[in-house]
Amino acid sequence: MFIGAIADDLTGASDLSLVLSRSGMKVVQVVGIPAPDLATGDADAVVISLKSRTIPAAQAVEQSLASARVLLALGAQQIIFKYCSTFDSTDQGNIGPVTEALMQLLGETRTIACPAFPANGRRVYRGHLFVGDQLLSESGMKDHPLTPMRDANLPRVLQRQCNLPVSLVPHEVVADAAALQAALDRLEGIAVVDALTDADLRAIGQAARNMRLVTGSSGVALGLPDNFLRGDVRSPGPALRVSKGGAVILAGSCSGATRGQVAKALAADVPAFRVDAMDIAEGRISVAEVLDFVLSARSGTPPLVYSSANPASVQAVQSRLGRDRSGSLVEEFFGTLASDLLRQGVNRFVVAGGETSGAVVTALRVRALQIGPEIAPGVPWTCTPDRKLALALKSGNFGADDFFLKAWDLLP
Repeated sequence: MFIGAIADDLTGASDLSLVLSRSGMKVVQVVGIPAPDLATGDADAVVISLKSRTIPAAQAVEQSLASARVLLALGAQQIIFKYCSTFDSTDQGNIGPVTEALMQLLGETRTIACPAFPANGRRVYRGHLFVGDQLLSESGMKDHPLTPMRDANLPRVLQRQCNLPVSLVPHEVVADAAALQAALDRLEGIAVVDALTDADLRAIGQAARNMRLVTGSSGVALGLPDNFLRGDVRSPGPALRVSKGGAVILAGSCSGATRGQVAKALAADVPAFRVDAMDIAEGRISVAEVLDFVLSARSGTPPLVYSSANPASVQAVQSRLGRDRSGSLVEEFFGTLASDLLRQGVNRFVVAGGETSGAVVTALRVRALQIGPEIAPGVPWTCTPDRKLALALKSGNFGADDFFLKAWDLLP
């Protein structure tokens, strides 16, 4: 095994697994901290998906270190710490604390932080993260219910989380291979690295070949496989085919992209049921009611169950229930619903949102996933090793407006 990766949520793990797979690596994606005797076969890369993005920083550190120790015991030569391309975090963590803890475990004094993902419009310039044409702090992420991003200056954001010095490798250095290599070789601490294109990311990956720890979005992995494979591309695995069964869309993300996908589905007359945290809390809605709705709407495009709402509505609910309780109510609802649907023969799930995906996969007791075809940049179809369950786990920020309508075209 060459690369061992730790992702702070499920959708990010699938995203990274897709990048590594497309680069020619045989990839195993594991859900949760694996047992030390994890069987990985002839995998070139193992990606561990945690649910650590928004838990207390100390817990995120503990889970990440436990995962890293398993990966190192399996022979991983390089560790990737994967987080979202919108750098979802707060001044209390978790990106900085986890990065420093992994550096200490590995005995490293330097690493990079590069959340750029140009295919999805995430670029870093002069240390500032852009979402499309907007600064991160002016995008929809500024009102994220769990990790509101009000500062686009990543060195400044990361330094508030870290004890080690945080510096910047600007784009003019990235564009010069020799200068980039020299900058990383003399680095002490953590460097935020500018990246505007996939070519930049490949150059960064090549320059980071001797680093035992690399951190960033899945884009930072574009240039890493070549350091190990050197053109020796493995043959692809078998096509993703799963047992026939029912299908459903579960959308828990409140990001602008997911809200746009919900609106597009509603405009296309997709059968839909909206779930509200207050309705759950006050007993006005039940899992059994939504289950009956899904099972009665099995013709045409699969039905949509969604809790997606605009920032004002989310804040109003949080002010009454509290942030943690409002989120956990919806996640537990979706998890129970998914489990009940599986028992009724629904085995194809499109899930939007990292927290929602974590709840659904936990409820379905999924422990490992195989990577299938790419639906949109950063979003593959996946299936369980026994091919009885198919899952598309979508970051809330990813995908075009017609994602919920087109995803099914790629599933046999």
